[in-house]
Amino acid sequence: MAASGTSGQLVMQIQPKHAAVAVGAILLATLAAAAATPAEAPSPVAYAADGRLQFPKGYREWIYLSSGLGMSYVEGPASASPAFDNVFVDPASYAAFQKTGMWPDKTMLVLEVRSSQQNGSINKQGRFQTGRLGVEVHVKDQARFKGGWAFFAFQGEGPGQLLPQSAACYSCHQQHAAVDTTFTQFYPTLLPLAEAKKTLSAAYLAEEAKAKAP
Repeated sequence: MAASGTSGQLVMQIQPKHAAVAVGAILLATLAAAAATPAEAPSPVAYAADGRLQFPKGYREWIYLSSGLGMSYVEGPASASPAFDNVFVDPASYAAFQKTGMWPDKTMLVLEVRSSQQNGSINKQGRFQTGRLGVEVHVKDQARFKGGWAFFAFQGEGPGQLLPQSAACYSCHQQHAAVDTTFTQFYPTLLPLAEAKKTLSAAYLAEEAKAKAP
C-alpha cells in the first residue's frame, strides 16, 4: 500500500509538469507555423479621389519579370537610341500565378522605360540603362474596369492617368497576349509555367501555330 501511495504521489507530481510541457510545445508549434506562413500582403492597388491610380512607389522591390531593348509591335526602322523596358509584378500576384498560371484580381504589372547609353565608363560594346523615361501600369480590377484590366500612364511619381479604352494598347493586348491580356510570352520564367498549366490564350496559340507553319 505504501508503494502504491508513493507511486500515486509521484503521478500527481509529474502530471502537471507534463501538462505544462505539452502546452508549451503546442504554443511553440503554433508560433512556428505562424512564422512559416507569412501574412497575406495587402493589395498595392490604390486610387486617388479622382480615380487616378496612385504611383506604386515600391515597385523596384517587386518581382522582376523581364527586360526588352528597343521593342516595338509595329513595323518601322529601329531607333538609333533604343529604350529599355523593365517589367515588375507585385509579389502576391506572382505567387498566385505560380499556383494557377493566371493573374488574380488586383494584379499590378509595372512597365518601367529607361533610356539606353553605349558610351560610358569602361563599356565598349552593347548598351546599358540610364535615366527613367516613364512608367506605365497594367492593373487588373474586375469590379472597376470593363474587360477587367486597365492601363495607367505616369509622369513622375504622382497619380497616373487612365488610358481610354480606345487606346491601341487595349486591343493589342486582347489580340496577342499569351495569358489574360498580358504579354506573358515575353516573360521567360512564366511562359513555361503557363504552358504546363494550359492557361495560354486561344489567340496566342493560333498565332504561334501560324508562325510555325511551313
